[in-house]
Amino acid sequence: MLGWRGLPEPGRAPDLILGQPDPTAHDENRGGPPGPASFRWPHAIAGDAATLYVADAGNHRVLGWSPPPEGDRPADLVLGQPDFTSSFELAHVPQGPHRLRFPYALALEDGRLAVADTANNRVLLWSAAPRAGAFAPADTVLGQATFDEHGENRWRAVAPDTLCWPYGLWLHRGRLAIADSGNNRVMIWTLDGAGKGGG
Repeated sequence: MLGWRGLPEPGRAPDLILGQPDPTAHDENRGGPPGPASFRWPHAIAGDAATLYVADAGNHRVLGWSPPPEGDRPADLVLGQPDFTSSFELAHVPQGPHRLRFPYALALEDGRLAVADTANNRVLLWSAAPRAGAFAPADTVLGQATFDEHGENRWRAVAPDTLCWPYGLWLHRGRLAIADSGNNRVMIWTLDGAGKGGG
């Protein structure tokens, strides 16, 4: 991941490189197993003054740096995996509030974090965004009836409360826009009405 302080002029070198040891390296997970400072297919970022979050989709996790990093360093937070060296994909079984499969999008507003758990056809919400540690459970799931379900459109027909491969998120004033890519639509959810443990 590359970062610039302010909008860069053409050709300006980045002020921050995360996920690689130098500007010319490009191997998945730095050429080794996953760790707290490596990526495999990073797809989205979100953050505030306290934490920078990166959706590390290929490692089935979200990494977080608290405070946002000034240079390359290990992450302080991992969501979706029990530790910083795991990248386990738990497919076709109950997922629970801890696991992620190919998280492709993030959104953050007023301390609330949303993660598109794309291959599980759901969006997970943390009412108080975790800032450090590992494997923090989500508080709410959208797109599935319970945390243990993961089917495309709940293995039923398309409905107002189902999702199929959500790929993008935008959160503004308590409303969450979800790019519900497998259903060729965008869904708008009012989060204050979302119950814990269900959509």
